[in-house]
Amino acid sequence: MQDLERHYTNRSNWIRAAVLGANDGILSISAIAVGVAAATSNESTLLLATLSGLVAGALSMAAGEYVSVSSQSDIEAADLAREKRELEEMPEVEEYELAKIYKGCSGRLASGKAKPSQ
Repeated sequence: MQDLERHYTNRSNWIRAAVLGANDGILSISAIAVGVAAATSNESTLLLATLSGLVAGALSMAAGEYVSVSSQSDIEAADLAREKRELEEMPEVEEYELAKIYKGCSGRLASGKAKPSQ
């Protein structure tokens, strides 16, 4: 039997985070550089301020993303544990929930008897 189609939505989060982080970093550092350049013509001050902003921004984004991913992972693990417990304690209710999810599908698909088209 052929492998089922692969979905890549689980990989899209890191792309979204990378693009958001890059845009945020470019804008933040540019704003710092422009602001400091407007206040002083000293190149070493401009370089130091821009470098400090770059390091602070990178650390901030890294910490924020770590907390975000850890929180999402914890929530998903708790959800899976809850669903497992509910499947053991009340399988009829869980079956009803699943049937509601597939309500708009054809009978063969909802019953699990439909085969993926080749």
